[in-house]
Amino acid sequence: MSDPGLRVELRQAAPIALNVDLSCAPGELLALVGPSGSGKSTVLRMIAGLARPREGRIVCDGEDWFESSAGINLAPQRRRIGMVFQHYALFPHLNAVENVMEALVDRPGSERRANAQAWIERLHLHGLEARRPSQLSGGQQQRVAVARALAREPRVLLLDEPFSAVDRVTRDKLHEELAQLRRDLSMPVILVTHDLDEALKLADRMTVLSQGKTLQSGTPVEVLTRPDTVQIARLAGHKNVFRGGVLEHRHDDGVTVIEWRGHRLHAGLQTRFAPGSQVAWMIPKSHLLLDVPDGEPGSENRVDATVGEAVRLGETVSLTVLVDGPSRPPLFASASLHLVQAHRLTAGRRVSVSFLAGGIHLMPPDRQRKNHEIQ
Repeated sequence: MSDPGLRVELRQAAPIALNVDLSCAPGELLALVGPSGSGKSTVLRMIAGLARPREGRIVCDGEDWFESSAGINLAPQRRRIGMVFQHYALFPHLNAVENVMEALVDRPGSERRANAQAWIERLHLHGLEARRPSQLSGGQQQRVAVARALAREPRVLLLDEPFSAVDRVTRDKLHEELAQLRRDLSMPVILVTHDLDEALKLADRMTVLSQGKTLQSGTPVEVLTRPDTVQIARLAGHKNVFRGGVLEHRHDDGVTVIEWRGHRLHAGLQTRFAPGSQVAWMIPKSHLLLDVPDGEPGSENRVDATVGEAVRLGETVSLTVLVDGPSRPPLFASASLHLVQAHRLTAGRRVSVSFLAGGIHLMPPDRQRKNHEIQ
């Protein structure tokens, strides 16, 4: 465990069950994602030394911050953590530059102010130094919080849902600023977020937590498009999850053929599942193409279907598509409003669905779900 960066192993049965393994390299941003109550914020608090796990180890650049078997548990101030909270946690009686100076109590007074001023300017807060938190917008308060966290030259930066309390326009701007700032950050950065788009936009790697347990780690694209299990697929927001059976692998063609409701579908080659085995499989909405009967036929995996519902969401329409009747779980697709109107894709309209082979991902069958839930 002498590698640079942060390595975290946490184990406990109570008060919050944890079975967590994660790592974050210097200069890397790791997103922790999962549903409410999954333990994301608890993990951050334990890394910072604000809470103590029953068992495990936390190592930063080869130094043990916590080692249960050796009785090591460094105080928060010795870990030198920069932490940014969802609701800023600024001192209301101090102005912006004074809030940043609070991170520099170990420096001489003149140096503290100069250093704080430099971070104020770096976070685009020039001219707002004398304003107290109540006189700043949400985005400005969050910039002060980030400046304060970075001013102490932390060994690890922890961000606990830092953008969830601001409006979307401000959030997008803060995302851009963090992405630019990261180019110069050499420490591990861990971002807790419930927003998968945010993780996809900002993170180098992503770790999925559920009920205090690490389920999968990888790049955001890997985790979101190639989840290890049905549970992770559901947590990633995928609705098109079904049961099927593996028929054959065609190595020369790079194809695995599966059976679903009597239909043969070609997927990219996935040989870890033997022919004859039962699997779960998923496909993102983006890999479903709708054709009308009088249109051009789809190029692969074409199946006849019927539109169940069409719900307009701005310039996009969310569609449920019925394959083999209304008694089976539907497919979920989306299409532009223009396409829906041009082809009159309303309830009851006969269509064809093409499943793009590159989007079909196989997973072990989910034994915990009732069979009818993922047909």
